[in-house]
Amino acid sequence: MADLSEIMSERRQLINVAYRLLGSLADAEDAVQETYTRWYALSRAQQEAVESPGAWLTTVASRICLDQLRSARVRRERYVGEWLPEPLPQDGRANASSADPADRITLDESVSMAFLVVLDSMTPAERVAFVLHDVFRYPFGEVAEIVGRTPAACRQLASSARKRVAGSRADAATPDTRRAGLVRDFKQAWQAQDIAALVGLLDPDATATGDGGGLVNASPQPIVGGEEVARFFAGLGARVAEFTLVESLVNGEPGLMAMHDGVTVMVMAFDVADDRITRVWAVLNPEKLRPWTA
Repeated sequence: MADLSEIMSERRQLINVAYRLLGSLADAEDAVQETYTRWYALSRAQQEAVESPGAWLTTVASRICLDQLRSARVRRERYVGEWLPEPLPQDGRANASSADPADRITLDESVSMAFLVVLDSMTPAERVAFVLHDVFRYPFGEVAEIVGRTPAACRQLASSARKRVAGSRADAATPDTRRAGLVRDFKQAWQAQDIAALVGLLDPDATATGDGGGLVNASPQPIVGGEEVARFFAGLGARVAEFTLVESLVNGEPGLMAMHDGVTVMVMAFDVADDRITRVWAVLNPEKLRPWTA
């Protein structure tokens, strides 16, 4: 029978899978906790019969996530305003109070905000098939057992999902140093309430989306158009003066966080293409910002 250290060593992998499947740190941690609960609910004989505990844990966690994704659509209908994935701090911590490496999520392009937003547009089956196969390299035979489809059907699901993702990678050629420079320029122009400078940094078709979850004020719908986005942020000049804006990695890419009295009250992620900011995502829901305040 697998010992405790072997079982618990799978935690980081499970957290990584669950976060990409759910886009929520809190939900990912709950899914992993439920997975371990089910493992320890097995009898000793049942545990000994499991050939690969790691594969068993991943399968169970993925099925739990699939069930959550299927019910998420109903919960999202009750969500106030726009819903965005929970942003990851620059060290990838899933829990602000934990120093355990097992609670850290690997930061790569599969957790960028742009990538997660596209994942959220997929059907639950598409998302699970794509993440498990294309991101974590699980064979379609194993994916099929989790999703409850044939391997051929899972190939089609992943192919459909791949087409959705392809468009979100158009900015991959922009170096991180240039991205960071654009974010820094945006920060300075915003603080100066310089509409002209903001317009120059934004793509003409740029969009800005805020997520307050009904707990704090946020625009109920995305703001569309570079000039409109610039005017919106410039109009917040008086409010932004109350915050300390800090450049920080958000989901592994250059972003901003706003702090007030030592508490992170907003995290902003950006998408870039052709040397312009194309999308701004601002997460203000305090329930999604807990890992950002130590």
